[in-house]
Amino acid sequence: MPVTPQRVLSVIPPMTQLNTPYPSTAYLTGFLRSQGVSAVQEDLAIALVLRLLSPSGLDEIRAHIETTPAKSRSGNVAAFLENFAAYRASIGPVIAFLQGRDATLAYRICGGTWLPEGSRFDALDAYVDPDGGDPLAWAFGSLGLQDRARHLATLYLNDLADVIREGVDERFEFVRYAESIAMAQATFAPLAAALAAPTNLIDRMLQALTQEALARHQPQVVLISVPFPGTVYAAFRIAQTIKAHDPAITVVLGGGFANTELRELTEPRVFDYFDFITLDDGERPTLALLEHLRGQRGSGRLVRTFLRTEGKVSYVNFPEPDVPFAEVGTPTWDGLPIDRYLSVMDMLNPMHRLWSDGRWNKLTVAHGCYWKKCSFCDVSLDYISRYETANAEILVDRIEAIIAETGQTGFHFVDEAAPPKMLRALAEELLRRQVSITWWGNIRFEKSFTPELCELLAQSGCIAISGGLEVASDRLLKLMQKGVSVDQVARVTHAFAEAGILVHAYLMYGFPTQTVQDTVDALEYVRQLFEAGCIQSGFFHRFACTVHSPVGKNPQDYGIKLLPLPPVSFAKNDIRFIDPTGVDHDELGRALTKALYNFMHGIELERDVRSWFSTRVPRPQVPKNFIARALTQQEPGLR
Repeated sequence: MPVTPQRVLSVIPPMTQLNTPYPSTAYLTGFLRSQGVSAVQEDLAIALVLRLLSPSGLDEIRAHIETTPAKSRSGNVAAFLENFAAYRASIGPVIAFLQGRDATLAYRICGGTWLPEGSRFDALDAYVDPDGGDPLAWAFGSLGLQDRARHLATLYLNDLADVIREGVDERFEFVRYAESIAMAQATFAPLAAALAAPTNLIDRMLQALTQEALARHQPQVVLISVPFPGTVYAAFRIAQTIKAHDPAITVVLGGGFANTELRELTEPRVFDYFDFITLDDGERPTLALLEHLRGQRGSGRLVRTFLRTEGKVSYVNFPEPDVPFAEVGTPTWDGLPIDRYLSVMDMLNPMHRLWSDGRWNKLTVAHGCYWKKCSFCDVSLDYISRYETANAEILVDRIEAIIAETGQTGFHFVDEAAPPKMLRALAEELLRRQVSITWWGNIRFEKSFTPELCELLAQSGCIAISGGLEVASDRLLKLMQKGVSVDQVARVTHAFAEAGILVHAYLMYGFPTQTVQDTVDALEYVRQLFEAGCIQSGFFHRFACTVHSPVGKNPQDYGIKLLPLPPVSFAKNDIRFIDPTGVDHDELGRALTKALYNFMHGIELERDVRSWFSTRVPRPQVPKNFIARALTQQEPGLR
């Protein structure tokens, strides 16, 4: 007889981020509870970090390192051992400070003698005061004590991450773990080899945390959400531990990685670890699966689900409608340790810090993307292509419920691109109900964002927005089908900035047919946007061609030739290609990253952009006053 599921446990595997839980389990747990399912959740990512970054965790790290030959140890590892007593004495208080539980420790952290300092503190040498004073005064002033301490404490944690990576497990990072053995791996072999290898210290800690969670919740079904390649290895280790503990527990894999990279899965060995793998939004497949496990639905009526049948992988997709976005319910953070996440500050930029500083309630304004035309995007997949909204009353109901549960009023709207009409309605409803929140989110830089709308959003609590400028080139923006132009982006971002809203630009390089001239011109546009105060932050991503994007599906339309993929039985996503321009985008990318880092710190904005490149590049063809001139022009919709 099928097992009757009494309790469903949803798990976030390492690694995601330190300051706030990844929201997938909160969404699914909230929905399952609304359907009468006994559902709980665990964040094993933050649990692993806190286990490592504790006095006992440091003891174990030191014990492991001391089993290795002294001559093989890096400088960071040697410094850790030399200053171990200081690290062990400080780690507990620093973690409490970053969790917001001991604010007065900031005085000792900023004193400059209490924290042991490794190589990450060398970055402070870049902030030199020409008058010989405080090198961080430009960022924090004479006060700014808490932020200064948070930045120094973050450098301290990054030193420890270097020690773990160089002395324990070379695959370790705080925001990803063993990413390379999962990302776009055509076969399961690298992952299988890693899982068959003897366990290391981090593996054993994760196994212990998994067993503790099983003992706490006694689940019959465990749902493991894998949003990124950097969570896949740990997800399989967790599943391996569960199966060794009790093979009768049903283990299910889902999440963004499966949705994008495992759509053509044929490798049966995956099902030695997982009983089922579901694709796309989890609500309907999970309900169908739970009915199947209760004996109320045959396996032929599962929804978007892989399973192993007689040694072979089968995919079953009984045609059943998805749960409408308006009916998915309110996410819940019940069971997640919302007071134990770490607010860290890697970069001294007021916008960039939002991704790592503060615990944000993550919520979606709409499902999918209302534009869904960008040629680099996975527009053929459900998370982009199926656009649905809920009315503003439902959204604010959800916001109020989350505030009541968490006691926190910060929200990050994690849409692909929040629609202007919905944001207007949301802002008006928040103001009508006098619900005070602080929020930020992702948008398209389209002309619907008038100065009047930007001001309304600011009044409703908007403090920042992010959006894709991608390659700042009108030719390439048209090829990308972004539906925006550089001068339009300038006016829209300026409207946000004038309303007191910080702006982050997602930038791209290496797009098909992008020349060196295009790259130099793009950097000049970006320089002028910073100089004019239109944007305060940005990040250059290297273009990646994926099988689900228009570029990947129709490469001839973009002037490139795709390289053949090897036979795929596991993950399939990125495709290498030949661009006839022959540009060395890696070399250009290093210059772009360096220039942008300086721009975000408000320095070197007058410098000729050509000077950032290590090789000779052409003069920008962009007029020096292009952005300034664009800001003086009007267009319909911005009047």
